[in-house]
Amino acid sequence: MIRLVAALFALMPVLPAALAAERPNIILVMTDDQGWGQMGFYDHPVLKTPHLDAMAANGLRLDRFYAGAPNCSPTRASVLTGRTNDRTGVYNHGHALRLQEKTLPVALRDAGYATAHFGKWHLNGFVGPGVPLLADDTHHPGRFGFDEWVSVSNFFDRDPLMSRMGKFEEFEGDSAEIIVDEALKFIRRKAAARQPFFAVIWYGSPHDPFKAADADREDFKLPESSAHHYGELVAMDRSIGTLRAGLREAGIADDTLVWFNSDNGGLPRIEPSTTGGLRDYKGSIYEGGLRVPAIIEWPARIKAGRVSRYPAVTMDIFPTLAEIVGLPASTMLEPQDGGSLVPLFERELETRSKPIGFRHTGRSAWVDNDWKLVWPDRGKTAYELYHLGNDPIESRDLFREQPKIAVRLKQQLLAWDESVNRSERGLDYPEGRVDPAHPKARPWMTSPEYAPHLEQFRARWEYRERIERAEMEATGRK
Repeated sequence: MIRLVAALFALMPVLPAALAAERPNIILVMTDDQGWGQMGFYDHPVLKTPHLDAMAANGLRLDRFYAGAPNCSPTRASVLTGRTNDRTGVYNHGHALRLQEKTLPVALRDAGYATAHFGKWHLNGFVGPGVPLLADDTHHPGRFGFDEWVSVSNFFDRDPLMSRMGKFEEFEGDSAEIIVDEALKFIRRKAAARQPFFAVIWYGSPHDPFKAADADREDFKLPESSAHHYGELVAMDRSIGTLRAGLREAGIADDTLVWFNSDNGGLPRIEPSTTGGLRDYKGSIYEGGLRVPAIIEWPARIKAGRVSRYPAVTMDIFPTLAEIVGLPASTMLEPQDGGSLVPLFERELETRSKPIGFRHTGRSAWVDNDWKLVWPDRGKTAYELYHLGNDPIESRDLFREQPKIAVRLKQQLLAWDESVNRSERGLDYPEGRVDPAHPKARPWMTSPEYAPHLEQFRARWEYRERIERAEMEATGRK
């Protein structure tokens, strides 16, 4: 018997000392196109978010938190890798994450966590409205470390058609509430088994097309599209309340870290404005396109009601969780663009030692605490410099007035940019190159993988127009 027990222990993974001491459950929650200003605690003129407000009051509110990029797929890549999107091959929406990247779910799974993804994926190389992921998709969540998944390729709305591990399944109700309900089923099972878990909940709200329940939008005296948009946020906030209540009911709220943020800045043409007065919107490298709402709640470690002005970014998520859990450095691919925020859990930090770089569709930005250098066109030599402490709306370009600071930040940005160029060529990987089989972004409407499902999709409102448009373009009709 003694020999048998010894043999069983020999088969168990060896965990770092920090991991054995502290293994909180981890939930990453991300909205889709929610602007920085769209929170009740920022005194939004029409939107109330009581559950997010309660979460912030019980945790750490990050007032200068950035998405890794100004649109969806690139930011999602930054969350899973700790690296800026161009390093990973996710240059824009719909681009696939390289299988050569080291990811957070793989690291946590290998450390003994149960892992699951719920909702929007958008890292498998397909463009178009969210469709159920295929079982043989080469880039579905399971390929990147998720044990379980109920997912769609992109944005999704009410009564969605989703994929449970490759099997199509129809749901009824608001998409935000559906995926939280699915996540809670997973969470309850793992809590009962006393297994730490890592759950990713990526909403499809409030991405267009906007489709809210009548009860969620009827109080908004706004144009129809704006009312539906804000109605989606009402349902999303309610689902946050359901999630937090579910954690309390399972007896694991204190020992669960919940990290909430949006994937990019807010949308234009929504009334009232989505970005809280910040410059520009989704797709832009100005603050309105990059700065997003963020909250971290972890009652066992974070004192309630704290607000931080420390600049942080989605690339910080992986290194922060790695330090908490005690993951070895080898679980992360170098170079890493983020850094651990663990010290921020205990106290406010005055300055960030590692500037934050952004690179997206031919543009770059460099944030060094209150200073921000903007390179609007990487094919040209024009730069802009802003002091975000004095000018958060980026209204006054100081590039000529502050030449020493401008030169310093420009040199840092160019050195970082060259580092990203090396990553683009695959020099960070053991093979020293990018896998030639890495897929290019393509629309599912005309891909052979989804051809067998087009007739089923054609019957649904969210797909019909896209399919017909793709067919017309293919035949040269207008």
